[in-house]
Amino acid sequence: MVVAVNISITTGTQKENVGRAEVLEGFGIKNDAHGGTWHRQVSLLAQESIEKMRVRGIDVGYGDFAENITTQGLDLVALPVGTRLKVGPSVVLEVTQIGKECHTRCAVYYQAGTCVMPEEGIFARVLAGGLIQAGHTIEVVEEK
Repeated sequence: MVVAVNISITTGTQKENVGRAEVLEGFGIKNDAHGGTWHRQVSLLAQESIEKMRVRGIDVGYGDFAENITTQGLDLVALPVGTRLKVGPSVVLEVTQIGKECHTRCAVYYQAGTCVMPEEGIFARVLAGGLIQAGHTIEVVEEK
């Protein structure tokens, strides 16, 4: 399930939970700095990963790891590259990358000494666009 939809107008910053957004085929989320014609158009992070940081006493919320979509109940890092996800009634994403290398440390890393996004975040490109919002379902429609 989608628990938050987050965007930012600049890269390298935390994202704001906007609740719903338009996803553009071949681009990413409208008005989000990470949109473009590359393989990391949309980022996803599980609420369960955010909870790991909260247990460590770090005050973090949705979008604080610069994820576009905060999910619940889906083991994101277990999805192989190439997996297709249907989000809400029409959006289709294809997983392109699991985790990432952080070239610069974020504010969360300096506060906690670690960050979950490099290990537990995933990235996708948009195969079909539409609207997404908190409460929408996410389902695996094709696994590679």
